[in-house]
Amino acid sequence: MECFKLFKESKDGEGKIKKEEEVLTRDGAVDRHGRPAVRGKTGTWVAGILILVNQGLATLAFFGVGVNLVLFLTRVMGQDNASAANNVSKWTGTVYIFSLLGAFLSDSYWGRYKTCAVFQAIFVIGLAALSLSSYIFLLKPRGCGDEQTQCGRHSGFETAVFYLSIYMVALGNGGYQPNIATFGADQFDEEDPREGHSKISFFSYFYLALNLGSLFSNTILGYFEDEGMWALGFWASTASAALALVLFLCGSPWYRHFRPRGNPLSRFCQVLVSATRKWKVETEPTEEDLFEVDAGDCAAGGERRILHTTGFKFLDKAAIITPTDFIQDANSSSSRLQPPQNNPWRLCTVTQVEEVKCILRLLPIWLCTILYSVVFTQMASLFVEQGAGMRATFGGFHIPPASMSSFDILSVAAFIFIYRRILDPVVARVRTKPHGLTQLQRMGVGLIVAVLAMVAAGTVEHFRLKYADKSCSSCEGSSSLSIFWQVPQYVLIGASEVFMYVGQLEFFNAQAPDGLKSFGSALCMTSISLGNYVSSLLVTMVMKFSARDDMPGWIPRNLNRGHLDRFYFLLAALTAANFFVYLLSAKWYQCIEFARPRTEIDGDGDGDDDDGHGVGELNRV
Repeated sequence: MECFKLFKESKDGEGKIKKEEEVLTRDGAVDRHGRPAVRGKTGTWVAGILILVNQGLATLAFFGVGVNLVLFLTRVMGQDNASAANNVSKWTGTVYIFSLLGAFLSDSYWGRYKTCAVFQAIFVIGLAALSLSSYIFLLKPRGCGDEQTQCGRHSGFETAVFYLSIYMVALGNGGYQPNIATFGADQFDEEDPREGHSKISFFSYFYLALNLGSLFSNTILGYFEDEGMWALGFWASTASAALALVLFLCGSPWYRHFRPRGNPLSRFCQVLVSATRKWKVETEPTEEDLFEVDAGDCAAGGERRILHTTGFKFLDKAAIITPTDFIQDANSSSSRLQPPQNNPWRLCTVTQVEEVKCILRLLPIWLCTILYSVVFTQMASLFVEQGAGMRATFGGFHIPPASMSSFDILSVAAFIFIYRRILDPVVARVRTKPHGLTQLQRMGVGLIVAVLAMVAAGTVEHFRLKYADKSCSSCEGSSSLSIFWQVPQYVLIGASEVFMYVGQLEFFNAQAPDGLKSFGSALCMTSISLGNYVSSLLVTMVMKFSARDDMPGWIPRNLNRGHLDRFYFLLAALTAANFFVYLLSAKWYQCIEFARPRTEIDGDGDGDDDDGHGVGELNRV
């Protein structure tokens, strides 16, 4: 129990020295000074709320640039539509690539706090540079950049400053995003029942904060920028990002931290090399044949051991103890086991081997989420084009098709409340083992709802075509069907996000090894990135096979002559097939199991838990 309690001396009213007990976290977290984190003085919702506000403000700042970047490239930088769309795709893809860089630095060397602070500072600098360059020399003549007035030509230097600025924004946001979600989850001790429940709730509120930030960007900032007030929009984004950084730094005294564990690539390679060296070993290893460190969790600096699992038996060879792994103790006539000094390429611990197994088991689940991201990305592309071909006036007011994504954000907010306050408690009463829906089950529900969303979109498109003028030259608003018929598909996408993306954040955070938590969050971002690329590839393939002779294809420039509804139904069928593959992957998946000392003691204080087991015994999480 000494690992989990601190005693400090203080004086009572009579001047006598007494000891006050401070309960430490059980998950190995430390405070900013590197000391074991005290539960009552660090973490929990004090730090969690600061991180949620930080996420909302940073998201507002990022989408303040990203939501209308394609318009800035065409109206201000003078690019054609194809070039602008291509440059935005490259920029967006770069954001997600930088997320892997941020996760690597965080898990390996810097830790999550330093990584978040550094990349947020880069983010602010990039936004400030973009705002200054736009105000000083990009927006010339004054007042240009709206739908009517194009800006003048720019020099090579001015163009270079612009691209340097937006890619600094991509670097800052990309490196920050996968770490802030994990850092927020670090503030809750999953070994404590109350804090463990708060940790699960945190991911829902985190995704809600992200959506609320993007809601403001898509509406208020998007309106100002569409009207040509680019400098105002960019300065608002800069101020929001700067405020987010200040609030993040203000919470420093309350944060909990986890020490980085070094380069995960080298640990991964060490297991492969060690297993390959022992490929001729044919013994069926038992627990006694496998090497693991002898130190407890406290002595190991808060790093939890991972219990041995079956499967990927070839990798177990890396931890098998062979005669060559014994060295002679200089102070003893007998041989005793020690790991080869400074040579983990010959013998790895069970925990190190299980890290590799965990990643290999996560990959099939991750691959099944990519097709869902294909469905999700339709909101920013085909949903908007579909809405542009519908009647978009209400009471004399024109509704921008892109603003319909507000229904998605409102749906996310509503379904987070419905799930947390209504659905989850009801399911928990029915299914007590496990308690409520598991993360994998929620992701499966997200896939099913995504299928329904695509069916709804295809049905709306079918009726849009029925009431459309196919002979139109400019087909915006050519159908008499109201744009509000798109609301169900946006609402269903929002509902699916709550189950899929929130569940995905929780799942990868819980199932990633301690030294790869940020990498788990980065997997969520890369699935969205790959979803964009797969969507582009799918559209290209569909157009190639559907455009024949006088047939313009399913998704032509004039949607009234195409069959976008068939493309939506195709996505529904592919997502349904992906769901069945996901079921097999989820059934095959084996959850990570940590080993930790028991800390629950009974009332007599003898160090045994209620089952009579000593506190030093290992148990499964």
